[in-house]
Amino acid sequence: MFLDKEGFPLPTLSIVIPIYNERDTWQKLVQRVEAVDLGAVKRQLVLVDDCSSDGTRAQLEEFAASRPDAVVKFHPVNAGKGAALRTGFASATGDFVIDQDADLEYDPADYPALLEPLLAGQADVVFGSRFLVKPKEKGYAQNYLANKILTWLSNLTTGLHLTDMETCYKVFRREVLGRLKLEQDRFGFEPEVTAKLAALGVRIVERPIRYAPRTVAEGKKIKLKDGFNAIKCIWKYRPKKKS
Repeated sequence: MFLDKEGFPLPTLSIVIPIYNERDTWQKLVQRVEAVDLGAVKRQLVLVDDCSSDGTRAQLEEFAASRPDAVVKFHPVNAGKGAALRTGFASATGDFVIDQDADLEYDPADYPALLEPLLAGQADVVFGSRFLVKPKEKGYAQNYLANKILTWLSNLTTGLHLTDMETCYKVFRREVLGRLKLEQDRFGFEPEVTAKLAALGVRIVERPIRYAPRTVAEGKKIKLKDGFNAIKCIWKYRPKKKS
């Protein structure tokens, strides 16, 4: 727990970073995370290596040895992003928890804007939307339509009015996150957590974020089968109507 000069606890943001074969990007990402001015909000780094095979694990072992203030976890087998997030969430001790991909597509400079509704008591969860502003970056044409369809299907079953259900940036009050029993091991995490939040009836707001998508050649890991699985998860976890 972080305390101010008078001994009162300061709010803390736990930044959970699932990592798989990101040898060339994760260290840059951590530098960006630590460069963000969060004001009075302190930060906790929680990194989870999902059994990387490209040298990332050795880098993280060295990082863990030099940074006792950070939490670093290692999966013995590759289990998927959702599984890595569950591991990270279990170690998060902050008042707020955010999911941060290690591939540099999302900009940590957006943290202050995402935290604002939570600090003001206006929301329980904040989604960072890539589509509240007109997309300009390369790569949007490849996934824009798919994301819009998945978000529309999710909204249809949850009753929410989101513009970007598939966003990585979701910031939770930790007590809300603690009420969720999450199951999905891969990218089904996004529709699952969205549906379960809707079922809880918590306050969800969106804020615009920046996004720099990378291509498959550059290391993007989401595949067509993940899209089909997302549709299955939207239906599987849809909030059940009360009789």
